[in-house]
Order: sequence, then C-alpha cells, then structure tokens
Amino acid sequence: MEVKSDIEIAQENEMYPITEIAERLGIDEEYVDLYGNYKAKIDYHVLEKLQDREDGKLILVTAISPTPAGEGKTTTSVGLADAFHQMGEKVMVCLREPSMGPVFGIKGGAAGGGYAQVVPMEDINLHFTGDMHAITAANNLIAAIIDNHIHQDNPLRIDTRRVTWTRVMDMNDRQLRNIVDGLGGSINGRPREDNFKITVASEIMAIVCLAKDIDDLKERIANIIVAYNYDGLPITVRDLNVQGAVATLLKDAIKPNLVQTLEHTPAFVHGGPFANIAHGCNSVMATKMALKLSDYTITEAGFAADLGAEKFVDIKCRMAGLRPSACVIVATVRALKYHGGVTKKHLEEENLEALEKGMPNLMRHLENVTQVYGLPAVVAINAFPSDTEAELAFVQEKCKELGVNAVLSEVWAEGGEGGIKLAEEVKRLCEEPNNFSFTYPLDLKIDEKIETIAKRVYRADSVSFDLKAEKQIKRLESQGYGDLPVCMAKTQFSFSDDPTLLGAPDGFRIHVVDVKPNSGAGFIVARTGDIMTMPGLPKRPSAENIDVDNDGRVTGLF
Repeated sequence: MEVKSDIEIAQENEMYPITEIAERLGIDEEYVDLYGNYKAKIDYHVLEKLQDREDGKLILVTAISPTPAGEGKTTTSVGLADAFHQMGEKVMVCLREPSMGPVFGIKGGAAGGGYAQVVPMEDINLHFTGDMHAITAANNLIAAIIDNHIHQDNPLRIDTRRVTWTRVMDMNDRQLRNIVDGLGGSINGRPREDNFKITVASEIMAIVCLAKDIDDLKERIANIIVAYNYDGLPITVRDLNVQGAVATLLKDAIKPNLVQTLEHTPAFVHGGPFANIAHGCNSVMATKMALKLSDYTITEAGFAADLGAEKFVDIKCRMAGLRPSACVIVATVRALKYHGGVTKKHLEEENLEALEKGMPNLMRHLENVTQVYGLPAVVAINAFPSDTEAELAFVQEKCKELGVNAVLSEVWAEGGEGGIKLAEEVKRLCEEPNNFSFTYPLDLKIDEKIETIAKRVYRADSVSFDLKAEKQIKRLESQGYGDLPVCMAKTQFSFSDDPTLLGAPDGFRIHVVDVKPNSGAGFIVARTGDIMTMPGLPKRPSAENIDVDNDGRVTGLF
C-alpha cells in the first residue's frame, strides 16, 4: 500500500472555519483577527478578560538526543492533543512556528506528520501570518539605525569593531555568514565586517516569545545591547531611541496564531526561537492563553531534555511563572539503536544489543526530568513498522526500573486514536503531586550557573572557560547582569559539547568559548563549541522537490 505524504494527507483534510474553532474555545469575535478562513491571530487583551479563570494543566513534551533516525516530538505533541480531544477533554496544543530556511533546506515541513498534523500545513511552513517577516524587518531596522548613526557623525561614539547586532533573513544562506559591507565610498556608509543570522536566531524572536504585552515588548527591546563605545560601555536600543518604531513593526506578530489539527483540535502556533542558542519554546503569551482556554495545554520544548526541557524550566517557566504538571519524553527504537552504534542503513534490523547500549541516553533524560526538574514523566515510544515486540518490551522494562511507564504511541499512523493510551497515562500523571524545581538559583554567579547545568544535567566532570569568556563574565557581573538565567548554546546531538559523543557519555569537560548578554530577552548566552547561527543548504535541498500548480496547490513540501 502506497504511503501518502504529509502534504497529501493535509490537503485531503476538510478544515473547519477558524471562527468555529475560536467560538468553541469561547473567544469573543472582538479578539479574533482573521487571516483568511483557517488562520487567525488572537488579541492578547483577551487575557485580561480571562484573568480570573483557573489555569489548566500544563504538559511538556520533550525527547531524547536527536538523531538522523528521527524522534517525532511535534507529531507526538499533536497526536497527544488529538487523543485528549477524542477523550472529550478541553485541550489545546502550543507549538513553535517553522522557519522557512530549514523548510527549503534539509528538514522539510515542521507541522507534525502523518495523521498528527496542524493545518493549513502549507501556510504554517511558509509565510503563515507574516510573523517571521515582521521579526526580520524589526531586527534589520535596528541594524540600519546603527549604521546610519555611525554614518551621521556617530555622537554615541560606537566602536565599529564592536557592533554586536547583526542582520537576519529567514533563509539558509552560508554566503552571508561573514561579509564586509559599507563599500563604495563614504556616501554608502563606513566599511566594516558584518554577518547575517537566520531570523529565528535573532534576539527579537526570543523577546517576542517572552513578552507579555506591548509595554513589556518595548522595554525588552530598549534593553538590547547592540554595540559598545570606545570606552567599552554598552550601547542599547534605548540609546538609539527606536524601541517604539521596532515595537510598531511587531504589534501583530506578538499576537498568538490560532489554527487547528487534522482532527480540529485548537492549536496555537506562535514564535520559534533557535533551540540551541536561545530558549527554543513557543511564546509565553500563547501558552498562558491556552492555559486559560483549556483544561489541558500540551506544549513542546526544543530538542532534547538536556537543552529544550532545561531552558523551558529555567528560562520560560521561571520568567512566566509557569508550573508543568507532567512531562512526556519521546523516543524511538530506531534512534536508541543509533545511539547504540547502529548505522542508519541497518536501523530496521532487530538489534537488542545495540538497543541496550543506546538506552542510557533515554535513562539520563528520564533522570533529569524526574529528579532534576522534579516532574512526573512517561516515555512515548513513537512507533515504526520495523519495531519488534522484543525491542519494545526491552524499552518498557528498562523504563519500569526507574518507575516510569513507557507507552507505545501510534499517532503518526492513526491520529488521536493511536495516542489514547498515552493520553490516559499523561492524565493520570497530571493528578499526581510533583516536586517541580529549577536547576539552579538565580543568585549564583554566572560561572556557577553554567557549572551547575553542566554537572547536574549534562553529567560533565568539569567546565573550562576561555580567557575571553572569563573576561566577559566579569564584565557582565560588573554591569549588573549577573542575576540573569543562563541559556546554554550547545550541540543538540550529545550531552557533551562534542556532537560525535552519542549515548550517555561520561568523563567529559564542557568548554565555554563565549558568554554574551541577551539583555532584552533577559538571559545570558554561554556558547560551547561551534554553534551555527546561519545554516547552509545541503547538496540537494528540499527546495528542489517543492512546486505549485496553476490552482495554487503546493506539492513536495514534505
């Protein structure tokens, strides 16, 4: 039997008008800004009307360390929400917006998969409601203002060698990673080295996802450090006096986007900070809105539980006052065998020995969730046809040794029906007491916070700091930024900062090469290893498979 592609499944689905989805949630028309028949933005002022309503349960979906074999975190999140919906529960799912760069690059679509998707799939993966364009424009307005200020006699004495704010675009383009601009004579600016990031790596994206309203948005934008002057003192957007103009470009982008799943479960798809250099979660505004509108809110964190879940807990939950009720850790038998040393070519073959070698990766993530973050957890085994009964039983038995149930999830093939058992376990966990806690207290010094994350979460033996990083930490603490949470920029493929160390490595050192403030977003970024903020395209990009016909029907989008 031919397996349909994700986009074929999505296009065969009959969506409900988004006004019907909003009405079912109890959202008044005055708060619904329509973007066609199947998308809408919800005005954040609705939270004022809902402020006295009790919050529902918050469920975090995270995963094991990602592999080329795939894990299916978003697919599981969507399918779990559909399962709750089938059980008659009032539920919402909150996801990040895809970036167009990876869509046209190697990853393809990012709106779930199979029969567990959010729709309209083509719109969500492409221009959607224009949020990415607004964030790109807002970021680049600041960049233009900086260079214009330097050109117009530079009264703030900005050191052109220490401009830290860069331009962005929502596309993978390695050619723009390092450039020289301002060429062509004095009328065209002042020549300097520069670079581009992908839009989702912009601090503006992180700010949009953490802001609670326009006033908070403007204050955060004003606090962004964009450069340093000749005395080494920081220059902020407030010094340039353009926070109002930048916020004006974002006045619609901060409103959560309402869509639906294939089974008409309401979904917020809003915001998408880079998960290994920022906090990697959907917007606080969307999550808080969903908690008021539903009894169960299912959301995901970026990458695995060492990166995504830690930042969800220590940055998003801490800043927004959120408290999760339960956690789902997504794993596949294939990915665990990959962590156990099996090449991608042989993952469909039963291999209990490799599975046993790969299991420590899942076990360490489980320990972090239950013992470090203090959350009740369930493992969702995202089913593949090649999984054998012996392999599935092995995973379930190992999880039981830690007192955690592992439940087979078949939402990719069966939609919500394939996630009922998982939903029942999650619902049970939500009623259990938990010991939710942060990884570290804010009053630790910056280097102590980094060491606490590295040792408690990654299981590193030690942490080393480049001389540059040590100087940066001292300067940040002297400037009053020492009490901010830390956002670790680290490879997603390993607990260590070496992407080739799979499984659950021991005896390694985390090496911090750079420490910088995201003072607008409100956290310190500690970079380990070589983290790419502008991806490149692969030899055969997904763009070669994508097309549109005369009726506007898109094909090849995953």
